[in-house]
Amino acid sequence: MARPITFLSDYGLTDEFAGVCRAVIARIAPDAQVIDLSHGIARHDVGQGAAVLANALGYSPAGVHLAVVDPGVGTERRAVAAAAAGDRHFVGPDNGLLSLALARFGGATEAVDISGTPVRLEPVSATFHGRDLFAPVAAHLALGEPLAGLGEPIDAATLVKIERGEPEIEPGTRLEAEVGHVDAFGNLSLIATAADADDAGLEVGNRLRVRGPRRSDEAVYALTFADADPGDTVLLVDSAYSLALAVNRGDASCQLDLAPGDRVVLTSM
Repeated sequence: MARPITFLSDYGLTDEFAGVCRAVIARIAPDAQVIDLSHGIARHDVGQGAAVLANALGYSPAGVHLAVVDPGVGTERRAVAAAAAGDRHFVGPDNGLLSLALARFGGATEAVDISGTPVRLEPVSATFHGRDLFAPVAAHLALGEPLAGLGEPIDAATLVKIERGEPEIEPGTRLEAEVGHVDAFGNLSLIATAADADDAGLEVGNRLRVRGPRRSDEAVYALTFADADPGDTVLLVDSAYSLALAVNRGDASCQLDLAPGDRVVLTSM
């Protein structure tokens, strides 16, 4: 029985790209269930794709995880497939997209370069590796074919990783954290946890000063969006159990003028 395939991309739903990848999979592994995690990743935003993939896979069945956010398609960046603990295989460009999810499962235990895979579609397009390389490899992995037969072995330690800034905490005083990614609602997921907020002396129910590189604001540290008035900023723990800044019925990324990679300082008022 074929293993399930999860699929994430920045292809959107207007063009045929995501559908063609699914069609290629269906021709090779018609019994494989394909689970679309998202095709709404912001175009070329590898960091957002990596974060969304990592957040989603904790709720996904073991199997094959296909991800394509590939602004370097057709360049010297590697096309890869990798194995991880728990009977999971990952397929995608070697640009950091797979790295956060792989880390959630203890890192890659084996990896191959699939640029010359024998199961590729010919001729290989310089602009659509999702169709010609990644989808066929994912389908063959779903059928149980060994990773070693689908590409050239590479050192798993050389897979590209996304570097993420660690939170800086002054106990009982302040928390400085990096914006990890922004979702479609404009909510800002921070690379920090509720435990970090506790260490910094931030308490649920209290008001905070939020200071970014271009703008400052006030916020309430609360349990949910509606604990702030419409248009007001709130700090909360999001569904991925990270701290996040949001605006009730608004867009925190616009209101606070923050983007992935920016650092924000939170202090009690």
